[in-house]
Amino acid sequence: MRLLELIEKTVAGMGYELVDLEQAARGLLRVYIDFPPESDKESITVEDCEAVSHQLSHLLTVENINYERLEVSSPGLDRPLKKLSDYARFAGQEAVVKLRMPMPGTPNRKSFQGVLHEPEGENLKLEFEGKEGPAMLEFTLADVDKARLVPKVDFRSRKA
Repeated sequence: MRLLELIEKTVAGMGYELVDLEQAARGLLRVYIDFPPESDKESITVEDCEAVSHQLSHLLTVENINYERLEVSSPGLDRPLKKLSDYARFAGQEAVVKLRMPMPGTPNRKSFQGVLHEPEGENLKLEFEGKEGPAMLEFTLADVDKARLVPKVDFRSRKA
């Protein structure tokens, strides 16, 4: 079983969703977790990361997988969009999508920021501000190099 599948299965068994896995230089494994869409919990805590880290450390030892350091964290406010289900889950939210190659009708342009629309089968859509007003970018997951949500932070003071 591949490392990604092992980690995804373990994380899912603990009630989390694997958002991303990075294998970085010098044996660093970075694991990003979140709660699945059907969960009533909102944000990942340090305790969640600690529990997953503990479980994955055991898994990696048992499976004899060589690594130097393991980091487990939430995906952050600029969560990456990796799967088709991510685009469905975050439809209506603002995202930055960087394509592998320019699309027909958008010569020399690979980066777009706009609002995600609900996927239609394998087809993804992003409404963005074009040169002549609102425009729609249609693409597939295979066209995407990187995609992330645009962070929305409210710094207004809270009333006690």
